[in-house]
Amino acid sequence: MSSFAGVPFTVPMALVRGIAAGVRRRGLAPELLLQRAGIAPGLLDQEGARVSSDQYIALMWRVLEALGDEALGQFSRPFKRGSLELIARQALTGHGMEGALQRMCQAFALLQDDVELALVRDGALAGIVLQAVGGARLPNFLHEFSLRVLWRLAAWLMGGSLKVLRFDFAFEPPDYAQDYGDTFPAPLCFGLPASAFWFEARKLARVCSRDEEALQGFVASWPAAVVMPARGGEGIDARVHAHLLRSRPPWAGLEATAAALHMSAPTLQRKLAAAGTSFQAIKDGLRRDIAVSRLATSKVGFAALAADLGFADAAAFQRAFKGWTGSPPGLYRARPEPD
Repeated sequence: MSSFAGVPFTVPMALVRGIAAGVRRRGLAPELLLQRAGIAPGLLDQEGARVSSDQYIALMWRVLEALGDEALGQFSRPFKRGSLELIARQALTGHGMEGALQRMCQAFALLQDDVELALVRDGALAGIVLQAVGGARLPNFLHEFSLRVLWRLAAWLMGGSLKVLRFDFAFEPPDYAQDYGDTFPAPLCFGLPASAFWFEARKLARVCSRDEEALQGFVASWPAAVVMPARGGEGIDARVHAHLLRSRPPWAGLEATAAALHMSAPTLQRKLAAAGTSFQAIKDGLRRDIAVSRLATSKVGFAALAADLGFADAAAFQRAFKGWTGSPPGLYRARPEPD
């Protein structure tokens, strides 16, 4: 099962389309690369479809190898192999975090011509701000991919974690914005002149203590470290997610979950609503991710999978799966990798 620290995780098809578009801009057809990553090309046209994190990372590797571009065809100039290591290495030459992040921005700017990048202070906030050169309209995925890479690099420089207080995007809310929760876990602002991620400015005073050994470990973790969400935490939604994982099978209901978390069911419902979710949404999202992962990596039968996920029979599971993803589960079946 595809997972992060044992937790299944899937990626919305919109992010796969972003990679596929980069491949097409380089004059190649993405279908073979999708198949080699275990992704059925037909899923590209399915709006609600998802892929496992393992499939997504495999696709990134396939594209990187085919294009020789660590930015996956998003910029007019490719990021040749070693570019991300170069950016990280340049950042390490700064003694403090402010200098490290400034050098990160400078190195990034040297490797491409499409966006300007700067470390900005705004009162108690500091941000890495990305703006298209000349106000050009760039693909959404370029902004999404760049912010994710830069945030994870900044977090690594700070010791492994960096709580983002807000993400800004230089485009209007896309129809898949509801899937941003894991990828961009902070308040979101759309339709702004520039894309950015913001954090507490006081963290710029930290000393950057990363060394060569840490650098090599970070480079070896790419691209998984960029893709995977930071699971866990103390939020009520994270606690419900963790309890459901521990309780399966059988799958805990609302009352049992509330009791396990030492509160009443109405209290749990109110807290989840305040967090922008619900018990059923968390449960269905987890079951969807487990189903996508198992269908992509095994030959498990629908009846067995239905039982594991708490459905009465295969038909009920198939109806639910199509409701979650817009596609029948048969499209997600693991396929042999073509030669």
